[in-house]
Amino acid sequence: MPEGNELHRWANLHNEVFAGKKVRVDSPQGRFTDAPLLDGRTLVKVTAVGKHLGYDFGKIEGEQRILHVHMGLYGDFSEGHPPMPEPRGALRLRIWTKTDWLELRGPTDCSLWNAEKWQTLLDRLGPDPLNHDKPGPMLERIATRKTDIGQLLMDQSILAGVGNIYRAELLFRARLSPFKPGNEVPQKTLEAIYKDAVKLMPDAMVDRRIVTTKAKDRPHKTGEALNEEAHYVYRRTGRPCFICGTAIKTKIVASRNLFWCPTCQAE
Repeated sequence: MPEGNELHRWANLHNEVFAGKKVRVDSPQGRFTDAPLLDGRTLVKVTAVGKHLGYDFGKIEGEQRILHVHMGLYGDFSEGHPPMPEPRGALRLRIWTKTDWLELRGPTDCSLWNAEKWQTLLDRLGPDPLNHDKPGPMLERIATRKTDIGQLLMDQSILAGVGNIYRAELLFRARLSPFKPGNEVPQKTLEAIYKDAVKLMPDAMVDRRIVTTKAKDRPHKTGEALNEEAHYVYRRTGRPCFICGTAIKTKIVASRNLFWCPTCQAE
């Protein structure tokens, strides 16, 4: 599933090429039935929050209308310049102008919302590090929860946009056990984790590559991080920790693989 950095990258790109312009919209697959309502209208702006995208088309028939997209596990965009390719596969949505086009396949949701429904989503989500939100709501919610911090960081109502990669890596960089109850984690540690997310996540918006290791900790100290050196624990089960040499462990928690170092992140 794309994490927040990828959603914000798409929002920036689609704002750059489509915002403020009249766009053509269709749904070759036919599942986005409101496409004709948007076709030929001006796309005002694109907003990313957490793992959600909102394409604001302003008022249509007296009501603000926002195209909501949630990518889920399999959603993905393709973009390009004319000529636009012939429709193929499960193509949910196309948006295009004379100079640019995008295609959307496989989202969990692609539907037209009103402003009230969009605001309800915003009210439900936790702070988004990529939107420069303050961490206060996250700190307050975690302080009352006995649930393991490793589960809480995947809860979008606590921290929006963080997924499995950042969850594992932020916890390792904080040397925090993923199994520590949320209400036992010091506030300073939580503040440091949020500050670390604010620092790490924008970097992955540039080249779509999430790198969380520090150069001094990698086997190769200079140059770009090799693929196998990009993460401290994520998908490194059984391999030695870059810091202490202990084999990285994994465990299924809330239907997702959780990765951690049992030494550096001891309970």
